[in-house]
Amino acid sequence: MKIRCLAIDDEPLALQQIEKYIGKTPFLEPVAFCQSAMEAMEYLAKNEVDLMFVDINMPDINGMDFVKSLTVKPAIIFTTAYSEYALEGFQVDALDYILKPISYAVFLKSATKAKTLFELKSKQPETLQTNSEFLFVKSDYKIIRIALADIQYIESANEYIQIHLINDTQPITTLIRLKVMEEQLPKEKFMRIHRSFIVNLNHVNVIERNRIVFDKKTYIPIGDQYKDAFQSFVDKIFLN
Repeated sequence: MKIRCLAIDDEPLALQQIEKYIGKTPFLEPVAFCQSAMEAMEYLAKNEVDLMFVDINMPDINGMDFVKSLTVKPAIIFTTAYSEYALEGFQVDALDYILKPISYAVFLKSATKAKTLFELKSKQPETLQTNSEFLFVKSDYKIIRIALADIQYIESANEYIQIHLINDTQPITTLIRLKVMEEQLPKEKFMRIHRSFIVNLNHVNVIERNRIVFDKKTYIPIGDQYKDAFQSFVDKIFLN
């Protein structure tokens, strides 16, 4: 199994070092090397990657803000000369945080964490226990029962999903793909409206500028390929 890697660093020498390290690691496959977050965004808009090595201190958009802006996040390993960002790095679910100057031994140890994670994913069957009222998911070594009525929307995070509940600020994260979740949920209650989002139709109250508005901070875009199906749902209950 090869892990597709993208690296971002505004320092050419640092980027060349990461490129060298990726090249000598058998289970890593280099796909792109970028000198800015904007360049990486352009690549990710058209391509998928498994793992990103991301420098933090970069002009325009720093690495931390770049990762936070991503709707679908690959596995992240931060590379930086500054240790003060470590806590924030793990708060955005970074797989690892390595300090410059980076030796190959340190790089390999971090990359091996990614390899272990992807091997675990490939072996774990995607199963979901559900009925018309609730579902069970695995999260943080626990099995959690979730009432379908409490789900506001579901967000893809690469091989994971985040289940956002109406009364909880912290989503529930579980290792399953959005497509698998979509197939299990009752279609009269839930609809996929974007490649990265499924919404609970019972909680759709405001539609504005081609997006669903849940609150002042939560806007879910309606993807082009899902517009017709969602519009049909709206038309059925729309009162002129």
